Amino acid sequence: MKFSKLYFSLFIILFLVECLIALYIHDAVIRPYFGDLLVVIMIYCFVKAFIAIEPIRAAVGCLIFAYLVEFSQYMNLAERLGLQQSKLAVTVMGYAFSWIDMLAYTLGAAFIVVIEKLRGNTLKTKMV
Repeated sequence: MKFSKLYFSLFIILFLVECLIALYIHDAVIRPYFGDLLVVIMIYCFVKAFIAIEPIRAAVGCLIFAYLVEFSQYMNLAERLGLQQSKLAVTVMGYAFSWIDMLAYTLGAAFIVVIEKLRGNTLKTKMV
């Protein structure tokens, strides 16, 4: 375990961008698809900020986490837990399952792998 200022800074920036998208962008492309792509990258940066893990493992782990959240939407988990009235819970857990969201998450993870490979970080555990 080692703290990375770079990844933490990227996490903060992406978190702020996600908040801005959620609050101010109400379109049919950026909010639903670009936001989903970015969320996987944001989670990845958070993980890499604190854990010395190979980029590919971190990217796959973040992708699986995103898939699980999407699957919880398919299973109507917020409603089953009685949280449908909680705006925060429904925002975090999502509203409805979508195969396009799964694609957006996958593209976000693929982007991570490509960028880390270009940086020379694919197989090494390297903290910046």
